[in-house]
Amino acid sequence: MHFFKENVSLKPYNTFGIDAKARLFYEAHSLEELQWVVDTEVFSNNQVLWLGGGSNMLLTKDFDGLVVKISLTGKRHEVWDEDRVLVTAQAGENWHAFVSYTLEQNWGGLENLSLIPGNVGTAPVQNIGAYGVELKDSFYQLKALHLKTGSVEVFDKARCAFGYRDSFFKQKGKGAYIVTEVSFVLSRQNHQVHTEYGAIQSALLKMPGQVSIQKVAKAVISIRQSKLPDPAEIGNSGSFFKNPVVSEEKANDLKQQYPNLVAFPLANAQTKLAAGWLIEQCGFKGYRKGDAGVHAKQALVLVNYGNARGEEIAALAGEIKRAVFAKFAVVLEPEVNMI
Repeated sequence: MHFFKENVSLKPYNTFGIDAKARLFYEAHSLEELQWVVDTEVFSNNQVLWLGGGSNMLLTKDFDGLVVKISLTGKRHEVWDEDRVLVTAQAGENWHAFVSYTLEQNWGGLENLSLIPGNVGTAPVQNIGAYGVELKDSFYQLKALHLKTGSVEVFDKARCAFGYRDSFFKQKGKGAYIVTEVSFVLSRQNHQVHTEYGAIQSALLKMPGQVSIQKVAKAVISIRQSKLPDPAEIGNSGSFFKNPVVSEEKANDLKQQYPNLVAFPLANAQTKLAAGWLIEQCGFKGYRKGDAGVHAKQALVLVNYGNARGEEIAALAGEIKRAVFAKFAVVLEPEVNMI
């Protein structure tokens, strides 16, 4: 039976733990339920907020519309050849649990993306990445529901138009589709491990024996746990800001002023700066204003110490942006969607 709930607290559904309310709420457990809800007058007549794992959002107020929670679950795989397997997960699967599942099968490709919060369906929208690997590197295709026609369309890598923490679904396709399942091509034997980051190499030195995808995942998890707070213990959404990309010339100018600048050269004469380092230099690491704060171990993470309102965390983010621009003339962009 289909029905909409009213005045539902969204606190259990967002990792910041913000106690905003949804005027209307519906949880979809299947593609058929998704197709049903988008065909209703309630859907047509209301502003709609889609919820996955609630890990990449900051609720700044009650939502005066319809919240649809994506809870499609299930996994399947198809062996392609001796070294490749196609693995598909439904949009409502927890991302880290899915990565752990692939590692249990000894399938390689996603190990560097361990412990990233959120669900599978939102991962390609953001083109999540960590420690030298992005989702697009193992991505094969996804299926998405077109919200106007109610039909399911297939998107290959080219059609997804992946960029740095970006995709078609954040640009031209924003608001037009909802991802229902995602497929990856993973290795079965000849795993190519990515251990370029010094932190991963340091962690692996503590693990005797040959490097494996499981050990890389273990290293990534230990690094993330040492830097990032557990949302179950303290409300947060992981990295709040994107690492800004500037021209090589701009980066060189900054290095003249700040020799310890943390920067990573990119193609096309561009350089990626470490947003956490910029924020820390402005004195915000460990900063707290009421229950809104900046994590003491990682300045890139904004936190809710208990009962912060979304607008308080948003105000803190604005304060940080202004301070970074004043000091470095660099514009920080939120990685988190503010609603």
